[in-house]
Amino acid sequence: MKTKALILCALFAALTAVGAFIKVPFLYSSITLQFFFTALAGVLLGARYGALSQLVYVALGLAGLPIFTSGGGLGYFLYPTCGFLLGLIPAAWVIGTLAGDGRSMKRVVPAALAGLAVLYAVGLPYMAFILNVYMGKGMNIGAVLMAGMVPFLPGDMVKIIVVGVLAPKLLPRLHLRPVDTKASS
Repeated sequence: MKTKALILCALFAALTAVGAFIKVPFLYSSITLQFFFTALAGVLLGARYGALSQLVYVALGLAGLPIFTSGGGLGYFLYPTCGFLLGLIPAAWVIGTLAGDGRSMKRVVPAALAGLAVLYAVGLPYMAFILNVYMGKGMNIGAVLMAGMVPFLPGDMVKIIVVGVLAPKLLPRLHLRPVDTKASS
């Protein structure tokens, strides 16, 4: 089972990279499918392997592979959106932990919402820091929320609903169950 889990980690790292290139550009960020694949990884692989898949994705991008929406490399730490990339890791872990066995939309959707909250909790302060300290934009909290969260929420809700519908159907068809979570009641 561990070999299968590691292969699936690599697959979800690759899918998240593909999700970065399916994008609609915005002012400081883009609407992408990265969170969609992160949420699926959390539900399908469980907390540990879901987070590992996102760690692999982020590490490969920071190592220089051009798999982020605007490239890759250590210089990405100075991009306002780098915090959202870093936030994918704990988001997958939270989703995997809360989704339990992932066989119910009633468990998956709240888990994905919690993961999204974690993503914003990491990404928005990072964005504010880079925009205000490094780039000197002088943006207040409302402007940062408008630049990094508000326009993305409708799309995020659609992604969460699709994950909520797909994940419970994919698990039995793929003979997957989260490999590191306890079965829920």
